[in-house]
Amino acid sequence: MRSITYSKFGPASDVLTLQESPVPSPTSSEVLVKLHFSGVNPSDAKARGGTRPGVKKPAFSSVTPNSDGSGIIVSVGSKVDVKRIGERVWIWNGQWQRSSGTAADFISLPSEQAVKMPNKMSFATGACLGIPGLTAAHCALGDGSLFEKVVLVSGGAGSVGHTAIQLAKWSGAKVIATGSPSGFERILSAGADHALDYSDPQLSKKILNLAPDGVDRVIEVEFGQNIDLLHQVTRSNGTISVYGSTKNMTPILPFGSFLFKAIKIDIVLIYILSDKARGVAIKALHDAYNSSAFNPVVEKIYDLTDCASAHDATLRSNRNGAVLLKIH
Repeated sequence: MRSITYSKFGPASDVLTLQESPVPSPTSSEVLVKLHFSGVNPSDAKARGGTRPGVKKPAFSSVTPNSDGSGIIVSVGSKVDVKRIGERVWIWNGQWQRSSGTAADFISLPSEQAVKMPNKMSFATGACLGIPGLTAAHCALGDGSLFEKVVLVSGGAGSVGHTAIQLAKWSGAKVIATGSPSGFERILSAGADHALDYSDPQLSKKILNLAPDGVDRVIEVEFGQNIDLLHQVTRSNGTISVYGSTKNMTPILPFGSFLFKAIKIDIVLIYILSDKARGVAIKALHDAYNSSAFNPVVEKIYDLTDCASAHDATLRSNRNGAVLLKIH
């Protein structure tokens, strides 16, 4: 089978290579998936680039990148029901703490990590549900319904933010989202009630004009960058669901400002979500999709052989949708 691999960190075009390798055989608790699409995320590109703190070299001698994907189960291990053969599935954690991800013709992985897709879901949509879909679902709905709540989505034009807006609106929330003006159309088309410029010096005032008591929940992509804004606009006993802080990974927390509003900071790393919480997030994504309330947007589809360009594309600012590799 074809697979994209790297054995050292570096720029995508320098270290990613196309290889021929045997089709893997599923172990007793695994399924073998013939992949149709691989979902490419910034975390895949950053891991390949060696930007994770303290990590000096890849954990394996050869790594096939990318954790998300979709395809069809073509064989199963001895402990997996043979009725799963032929299922259309989407994949989560394909390359998390494993050497073989979804940038290949096939992947063998634990059965529970291949989730049966809703009947009408396309393979392209399925490949968007892993990292961005689960992150958005957990951040938005991990604590239950948002009915009649006010939600602030930071970076509403990004893949996670765009999905979070849709899920929050489906749940009955009023949604305020931030982004650059060039992304306002995408933010509003996702269902946000208001789109605000994240760089506006009057941003906190404008948010509080829309939500005088503060927002109930924030879904935050840049915690360190926005730390002083967050305590101003979050209501007492509100929650900040944090899934990123790339621009400032060592923020200084004004603890008193958070303490005296009893603001809960919920830091999310979707790779290590509990089974129960992941199940809740999966159900939310499927239910919202089946209700026609959720439809991720794909910006561009690359061929498997152009994986390097796909990795680079995920790191560009103002990206308007998911990046996928077409496998079959």
